[in-house]
Amino acid sequence: MTHAAARIPEGTGELVARGLRGRAITYRAAGRVRLIRDQGGAIFFDIGDSTDKMQLYLRKDWPNLRVVSPTAIVAKKEAALDLFRTTVDLGDIIEATGNVFRTRRGELTLRVSQFTVLAKALRAPPEKWHGLQDVELRYRQRYLDLIANPQVRDTFLTRSRVITAVRHFLDSHGFLEVETPVLQPAAGGAAARPFVTYHNALDRQLYLRIALELYLKRLVIGGYDRVYEIGRIFRNEGVSAKYNPEFTMLESYQAYADYTDVMDMVEEMISTVAREALDGNTVTHDDTKIDFAPPWPRITLRDAIKQHSGVDFEQHPEVESMREAVASCGVAVDEKWGRGKLIDELLSDKVEPNLIQPTFLLDYPVELSPLAKRKPDNPRLVERFELFIASREVGNAYSELNDPQEQRERMLQQARLLAAGDEEVELADEEFLTALEYGMPPCGGLGIGIDRLVMALTGQPSIREVILFPHLREREQR
Repeated sequence: MTHAAARIPEGTGELVARGLRGRAITYRAAGRVRLIRDQGGAIFFDIGDSTDKMQLYLRKDWPNLRVVSPTAIVAKKEAALDLFRTTVDLGDIIEATGNVFRTRRGELTLRVSQFTVLAKALRAPPEKWHGLQDVELRYRQRYLDLIANPQVRDTFLTRSRVITAVRHFLDSHGFLEVETPVLQPAAGGAAARPFVTYHNALDRQLYLRIALELYLKRLVIGGYDRVYEIGRIFRNEGVSAKYNPEFTMLESYQAYADYTDVMDMVEEMISTVAREALDGNTVTHDDTKIDFAPPWPRITLRDAIKQHSGVDFEQHPEVESMREAVASCGVAVDEKWGRGKLIDELLSDKVEPNLIQPTFLLDYPVELSPLAKRKPDNPRLVERFELFIASREVGNAYSELNDPQEQRERMLQQARLLAAGDEEVELADEEFLTALEYGMPPCGGLGIGIDRLVMALTGQPSIREVILFPHLREREQR
């Protein structure tokens, strides 16, 4: 078998520094040639695979050296080294067989008795010492980025571990993982512009989903008390360090729970995921250490906005008054925006930059949350929280509205906002409203952006650093 570079063992008594004992044990390793050091009578070279790199050693005075190239098999010792020099280049993928030993410097090395060229690289890899520096090229040709920059590979390994840890946590807490449609007849569950497509056989317009919510709630109505999905979401919106047109979302729904239960679960889940994926609770962002160990601060949205902007949105119940208050803080406003959008802009501009450590903001205006349940003691607010880490929203959750009549009225209000020119509204979904009329138990719902969670856990400044193939503008023709 071919051994992974990181797993070629060093068994007790098998190796002796600079010795060649243990020749009865033969290993075979394969990987991409990363470095060649030609010393005349011998050649050292490194190959790397997905686990690590391995040093290999060729000498012309070793008996039985055998080289298999795409065009020839050579056993003569001197000719074998010459063939290596003329055949093998940086970036080639080879397989080598031999025994292991340690050099004077103590480096584990494969003493090559035979090697085979498995694939020829016709293009030179990125220069070793400086790596791949062109940011746009890194995103467009991610395979080169992964070849040249080991830290990039590590980031995506961490991403995989994060998703595995999230699944393990939810599975162990009684949640059922499900799959819901990507192509949907109505783009509901979020305030976002959808991608539109057309299904020829059905002769109808469909949308790429902008959220997982409404189908997962149908499953709660159907009797699954705890469900979740980790899936791709598509929103026809701008591209920036925080946004990509398609991204990965976790959504979960728990019957007989409210937003405080979900808050407790999120705090436990993310701190657990951090320990499992990072082997610790802290990560550094821009020289600031972020600590994921609970408990996390819980602040009302009203208090947070008042603290950082001086505006108390409860004192501005009308849109005109709210618009004047927001504009007075130096925030640019649009005459088409409703009260909820104005408050959201105030949050984004004045509050978010100050939320570095994991922080819950809770109790949002009803205008911002058409799918959330009102607070019993203040019907102008809903039982909702958002989680912020490193000045970015990472999660959103609320006690789900399960009154079908009020939900229908909220949807109608959103339609009126759309007619008035506000494009960021929740669109009505009649099928969901019909399902809700059959009765949904009290429910706590959660959405977490996996990409932003990985950004928070790896200290990355841009979403493009945690998505393998981010969307980019078309390359300019030169």
